[in-house]
Amino acid sequence: MSTVVLILVGWVMMSQVTDGVLESRRESAQAEAAAQLASLTATINAADQTKVNQQLSQLVLGTNRPGLYDVLLVPIGNAGSNAIRYTGQVNTDSIPQVLASSVNTNDAPLLFDTYTLINYREDKPSVPGLVIGSQLRVTSTGDKYGVYFLFPLTAQQETLDVVQRALVTAGLLLVVLLGAVAWLVTRQVVTPVRMARRIAERLAAGKLEERMQVRGTDDLARLAVSFNKMASNLQRQIRRLEELSRLQRRFVSDVSHELRTPLTTVRMAADLLHESRDQFDPMSRRSVELLQNELNRFEELLADLLEISRFDAGAAALDLEDVDLRDIVSRVLENHETLIERKGCEVQLDMPEPCRAQVDARRIERILRNLVGNAIEHSEGMPIRISTAYDDDAAAVAVRDHGVGFRAEEAEMVFSRFWRADPARARTTGGTGLGLSIALEDARLHGGRLDAWGSPGEGAYFRLTLPRRPDVALTGSPLPARPSDASRVITEKSLVDVGAPYQKLTGGEEL
Repeated sequence: MSTVVLILVGWVMMSQVTDGVLESRRESAQAEAAAQLASLTATINAADQTKVNQQLSQLVLGTNRPGLYDVLLVPIGNAGSNAIRYTGQVNTDSIPQVLASSVNTNDAPLLFDTYTLINYREDKPSVPGLVIGSQLRVTSTGDKYGVYFLFPLTAQQETLDVVQRALVTAGLLLVVLLGAVAWLVTRQVVTPVRMARRIAERLAAGKLEERMQVRGTDDLARLAVSFNKMASNLQRQIRRLEELSRLQRRFVSDVSHELRTPLTTVRMAADLLHESRDQFDPMSRRSVELLQNELNRFEELLADLLEISRFDAGAAALDLEDVDLRDIVSRVLENHETLIERKGCEVQLDMPEPCRAQVDARRIERILRNLVGNAIEHSEGMPIRISTAYDDDAAAVAVRDHGVGFRAEEAEMVFSRFWRADPARARTTGGTGLGLSIALEDARLHGGRLDAWGSPGEGAYFRLTLPRRPDVALTGSPLPARPSDASRVITEKSLVDVGAPYQKLTGGEEL
């Protein structure tokens, strides 16, 4: 931008200098031409009529000022002498046609001028010049001549060349100087900003000890001081939260382990009472059954808390084996057979081919147990569809229900610990609120992912995608991210048998 401004300023200055030099030369040339024309007119009109032609040649030669200007005398019409008189070997084509026409058609003693290129007859090079012309009338004979004064502008051209070179040189020096100043200022301003960016990236990467260097007392220095204060406050808060998280994990782990011993004792006593419940009266028998159920729920909660503490401590490990995901789905459905009958929902299976992968069968069964259990719980008696699919790198299981569903913004929240879409909703399976959170951690432990889709009134859809081998990174899934019937509500019940026709998706869908 500065270069453009300099070019514009230089062009304006050069134009003004050129106009000034040429205008000054034009004024002096007009004064000189007017004086010479007046002298020439007076002399020729005072000459003898018989000697006019001879006088014209002498006057032209006498009027000439070598180095300052040349004179060209051109007859107009049927003048007494048709000879063209000139000095300095100037050529008649130096006179522009427009100027010659103006001189020839105006009888009044007016001066006409124009800038042109002065050409010479021999090998002398052409030069830029100013031509001033007027009409000369011989009173005694009535003849008319065009008188042209040709002023070379070589001196002015040299002056303008010097000025132009000076402007160009000064402009280049100024551009270099401005560039150096801009580089210096940019360095002083941008360097701290870049440093702040690098420090911020290191802070984001967990290097909380990084700080900016404070130099000087200007605004950038104050920015560095404020940045360092912010980093220190963030470090203290993060350290504090890490310590609180560590204490929380330790508390949960310690309490969970400490509860194992008394819970085992209570479990033994409860099992003994439960086995003998037929000997009790109805009220006592019901109390024993309630005690057994609540102990089961308490054990599940304790097991979930222990599993969460292992994930938080990074102590969870995989026991990989090559399994068919269809077998795991079958075991999960067998475990939920009673609940399926009680809820009155039908299960549609879309598992036509073996779907093998190297996974931890216990953890995958726990994931599917949570997904299927939630689908049954929220199915509202509508069909549940379970699908499996695979490609070269990934295997996937999807569970689709047509129950109450959830909003799109709740898709991530469903995996939060102890989160429920409707806390007031009655549950029949006694969940702990940790199932989906543990399922998500189990999926991540495999290098896979667990995705959720839901829509109020259209149900929910959960997709588990796992790498078929532990050394494979997921780039897609063989099942879609949302169900194909997402745009309509399913109302009719139907059953799809195992091995029903299945169209394998090709290419998968981007995660």
